[in-house]
Amino acid sequence: MIDSTKHQGMRRHLVEQLRKKGITDEEVLSAIGSVPRHLFMDSGFESHAYQDKAFPIAAEQTISQPYTVAFQSQLLQVEQGQSVLEIGTGSGYQTAVLTLLGADVYSIERQHQLYRYSMRQLPKLGYRPKKLVFGDGYKGLPEFAPFDRILVTAGATEVPKALLNQLAIGGRMVIPVGAGTQEMILMVRISAKEFEKQKHGTFRFVPMLTDKN
Repeated sequence: MIDSTKHQGMRRHLVEQLRKKGITDEEVLSAIGSVPRHLFMDSGFESHAYQDKAFPIAAEQTISQPYTVAFQSQLLQVEQGQSVLEIGTGSGYQTAVLTLLGADVYSIERQHQLYRYSMRQLPKLGYRPKKLVFGDGYKGLPEFAPFDRILVTAGATEVPKALLNQLAIGGRMVIPVGAGTQEMILMVRISAKEFEKQKHGTFRFVPMLTDKN
């Protein structure tokens, strides 16, 4: 597959949809408008790639709905050069968006099939995250902490303490929490021991798995 003018036109239409749904961060909208989502999906879904819907990918996972990607990215408030830990590389689509926002992205994926895929696909398309890791997202990457931002792209039953510990003071973590449907939670680290918690509506994600699942 290639990224044709037709695909680019569909992305422009998608960006306008996201604007109407309340996404206001122009850098996020520009990233969504630049990343060829169809190249992170099975070719059978190519004609649907720019609908605002989630679609299945390998290992019984999904590529998130563009609105969800934009919403989480906007809530994260990424600044140029910040270190961002992404839990759940998946297809690599959200990873690509974060790299276009100027982040140094460290991304961890526990499904080996998806890890192998993103290791190939991201560099092939010109996206170069700082590090892609095969491992348990609940544990994070303490050896590279602290992180300015942490983004979790699967539904967790609770906010993992290991991830909170890896968040820099002043840092922001966006994580969907709950079973079935999730509440989008923003955790802001105020000090070494103090966090501010905000709720930002309900979403539906695949479950966040650990090595115990």
